[in-house]
Amino acid sequence: MHAESALATKETHNSVSQVLSSQKSVENVLPTTQLPSNTADYLNNPPPAYPAISLRLGEQGKVVIRVLIGKEGLAHQGSIHQSSGFDRLDQAALRAVMSWRYLPGIQAGSAQDMWFDVPVNFTLN
Repeated sequence: MHAESALATKETHNSVSQVLSSQKSVENVLPTTQLPSNTADYLNNPPPAYPAISLRLGEQGKVVIRVLIGKEGLAHQGSIHQSSGFDRLDQAALRAVMSWRYLPGIQAGSAQDMWFDVPVNFTLN
């Protein structure tokens, strides 16, 4: 009985080793993805201008802009993904985000066009 148990244990160990080896092979084949970024200091992206009327009216909120970043780091397309509830703030955020420079997204080691959500907060201090 001990010989059968030892054989079963060895077969189980070999099966587990094969699964782990297969997993590592798959992980090495799957491309890694790095999302675009607008936060590098050297990009010099100024914050959006706070619309004067919005300041006077006390409007504030968070806007999320969905933007297509090209592999050269420029915004190609953009739209308001989440509104602040104030059109002036939304449009100011969209204008700013579309003028910014970005680090492009990377997939499998090379720059790729990639969609990216950029949050912009308008807060009164």
